[in-house]
Amino acid sequence: MNKVATVLKVEGMSCRHCVNSINKAVGELKGVDKVAVDLKAKTVTVDYDQEQVGLDRIKEVIEDQGYEVK
Repeated sequence: MNKVATVLKVEGMSCRHCVNSINKAVGELKGVDKVAVDLKAKTVTVDYDQEQVGLDRIKEVIEDQGYEVK
C-alpha cells in the first residue's frame, strides 16, 4: 500500500450540494479512504492509495462533477 493525502484547490464549490457531489463521486473510487471538502478554503483533501487510484483520475472525477481543479 502506498497511502498519501493530497490537498487540491477546487473552484466553483459554493454549497452543501457541491460538498455532497464531490464526496460521493470521489469517495466511490477504489482506493480512496477519505474525502474532506472545505468550501471556505476551496480545497478538497483526499486520502488514497496510489496503487489503486491515481491523482489524475481523482481530478478527472471532480471535474466531471462540474468543478475546476487548479
